[in-house]
Amino acid sequence: MSTNFTFDIKRIDFDENYRPADNTRITTNFANLARGERREENLRDTLEMINSRFNGLAHWDNPNADRYTLKLEIISVDIEVQGSNEPFPSIEILETSIFDRQTNRYLSGIVGNNFSSYVRDYDFSVLLLNHNKDRQGFSVPENFGDLHGKLFKHFVASDVYQRNFSKPPVICLSVSDNKIYTRTGNEHPVLGFEYTPNESSLTEQYFKQMGLNVRYFLPPNSAAPLAFYFFGDLLNEYPRLELISTISTMETFQKIYRPEIYNANSVAGKRFQPSLRHANHSLTRIRYDREERSQLAVKQGKFAEENFIQPYQAILDQWSASCAL
Repeated sequence: MSTNFTFDIKRIDFDENYRPADNTRITTNFANLARGERREENLRDTLEMINSRFNGLAHWDNPNADRYTLKLEIISVDIEVQGSNEPFPSIEILETSIFDRQTNRYLSGIVGNNFSSYVRDYDFSVLLLNHNKDRQGFSVPENFGDLHGKLFKHFVASDVYQRNFSKPPVICLSVSDNKIYTRTGNEHPVLGFEYTPNESSLTEQYFKQMGLNVRYFLPPNSAAPLAFYFFGDLLNEYPRLELISTISTMETFQKIYRPEIYNANSVAGKRFQPSLRHANHSLTRIRYDREERSQLAVKQGKFAEENFIQPYQAILDQWSASCAL
C-alpha cells in the first residue's frame, strides 16, 4: 500500500508572547487565550496557574513550591497528499518539558495533552450534523471517524513522529456532561482516584478508532475527574512528573473553559454527574466566549471539507479502504 501522505512538524513556544499562526484552529484552547486586548495577561495568568498547580502536585523536595517551571511547545502537524504540494493543517498538540531549578536541567514531559483537529471538526460539526438533520432520532454515520482515526495512527507510526518524540501521546480531555461517573477502589499517587462512566460516549468511540484507550482519574485537590486517552500502559509507562505536567496543564485549561465542572466549589463524590449548569463555581480572571467557540467549530469543519475532504475524496477513500492500521 502506498502511503500517499507525508507529515511535517512545526514547533512554537506557548508563552506570554505567543500569537496563533494563520492556520491555527481558533477554537484550540491555547489559541483562544491569545486573542483580544488581554491576550498577554491571559497567557501570563494561564502559565502561572499551570506552574502553581504543577508545584502543588510535585510537593516532595519542594518546600517553597517553586522548584519546577513548565515549558510548553505547540506542535503543529501538516499533512500533504503525495504530489499535491499543498500541505493541510492536520492536528495540533502540546508537548511539555519540565525545568528543575534545583538541578538546573530540563526533564521530559508528555506530548499530546491538548488535541485539536480540523478533520475532527468536519466529522462532528459538518458530517454528523448533516447526517442527523431532519431526523427524529440521533444516529451516527457509517464508518464515522474511521478516516480520522487511521490518519492519526498513521502519523503516530510515522518516521516523523518517531524522530521527534520518544513515547506515544497522552491526550487529556474533560468528562462528558451527559454521563455518570462512579469512583472505584483504585487510587494512583499522582492521578488520584479512578472513576468509570455508566456508558461509553461518542468521544470515547471516536478516540478508540484513533487507537487510544481511556481511563478517568480525579487528581488530588481536583474538583472533577479528567479523561486520559493513551496507548499502552498509562500508569506504568509515564513517571510521576510527566503525568503531573499533563494534569497541571489540562486542568488549568478546563478551569478556564469549563469552570462549572473544574472550578466548582465542591469536589466530585463517589457518584458524579458533571453539569455545565452547576451554579456553585468560581470564575478565573481569564475570559473567553464559549458560544463563539461553538460557532467557529462549524466554520473550521467546513474549511476542512472544502480544502481537504472534497479535493482528495477519492484518494482518501481508497487509502482508508486499503489501510490496515
